[in-house]
Amino acid sequence: MVRAIKGTLVECDPSIKSIIINIDKEKNDYIIEDLDDSHLLIKDVMVNQLKAKLEERLKETVPFVEDDSGSERENKK
Repeated sequence: MVRAIKGTLVECDPSIKSIIINIDKEKNDYIIEDLDDSHLLIKDVMVNQLKAKLEERLKETVPFVEDDSGSERENKK
């Protein structure tokens, strides 16, 4: 018997896709299908959990850059 799985199409950069694939390798809980270089089909019920794991992984690997848009700079003309 054929069984359908509800999924969410995720579009991302290849670098983010690589991180998602590495997260999925642990238990194979997230990815239904790897479609192309920038698209994945993710199990619908696992999207929020994957987002949390991705944010956690990004915090570990990407340095935090402080936003200085509110700083008081002198504009010299």
